[in-house]
Amino acid sequence: MDIIFHAHHAVISERMHRRAERAVRRTARKLGRTVDAVVRFERDGPTSRVEILLHAPGRRDLVAEGRARYYGPALAEAVSRLEAQAVSRKRTPKARGRALARP
Repeated sequence: MDIIFHAHHAVISERMHRRAERAVRRTARKLGRTVDAVVRFERDGPTSRVEILLHAPGRRDLVAEGRARYYGPALAEAVSRLEAQAVSRKRTPKARGRALARP
């Protein structure tokens, strides 16, 4: 899996890169068949923003965003939102239909 990092008006430490990479790989394992990911770090005044985009074949792209004063909490928020999407998307439409059909 390829992970692409973008930094807009931001200086990102190597530690933050490693932290983001570990989080994206952990979430991608839950999803399966993930091709690549894009992680964007952006600074706009006092607000830091982290956006994570996961691409998997045959699925919609998963997009999650986190905002905070510093990059660490913003990354944590984005990862938690991404994991929530991955869990809800993991079941196939057929499996979701079966669950609704059961009395």
